[in-house]
Amino acid sequence: MTRGLFVLIAAAAILLGGDTRSWSQTADTARYAVSYVEVMPAGVPLATKAFQTYRQAAAVETGFVGFDLFEQLGRAGHFVLVETWRDQAAFDAHQTAASISTLKDALQAVRISGYDQRPYKTLTVAPPRAPAGRNAVVVVSHVDIGGGPQLDVPVMLRKLADASRAEPGNIRFDVTQHTMRANHFTVVEVWADQQALDRHAAAAWTKQYRDEVQPGTGSPLDERAYRRVE
Repeated sequence: MTRGLFVLIAAAAILLGGDTRSWSQTADTARYAVSYVEVMPAGVPLATKAFQTYRQAAAVETGFVGFDLFEQLGRAGHFVLVETWRDQAAFDAHQTAASISTLKDALQAVRISGYDQRPYKTLTVAPPRAPAGRNAVVVVSHVDIGGGPQLDVPVMLRKLADASRAEPGNIRFDVTQHTMRANHFTVVEVWADQQALDRHAAAAWTKQYRDEVQPGTGSPLDERAYRRVE
């Protein structure tokens, strides 16, 4: 799994539902493209090949850092792509690259959803602690904060990330923040196996985080399990 080493990002403020709240961060130039697409189950081999070709093409572009491909467990053909780019300039340049249009053309015959790409920046990202083995479980979660009580969600997510990375069986725990909607966060976790994930779900800090963030969420927690696709 290709990864870069990042530090935390700079302070931002948003206006949300008439409620002005500050989301504290520290500086980091890394940018992420988190993309979702669903294809017909019969089209999974074709789609997988298209993603692999896309990764090879993107890897030679200026500013490319990393690429991860995940397929949802129990739902063949539901894919998430997580790309990492050095900075906003590299991210922007990639949006007009031939690699993207070639990928979308290749998926056209088998896709059953649009190609939904969303831009993110770092909240807290660390190098993976070990390679992910064949039993690894990936969890991708979305945290949307609504107009409820005042919560410092970035601090809460950083605390959760720090505690989770110290757990046995954790390989990766990354939190990114939407570049245009600062109240939206995506969490990517990799656990050595299902048992490690189950222990994490029952951990005191996990339950505390969920209890504290729930009153401020704008939608139910969207947490889904995936497998890595090479």
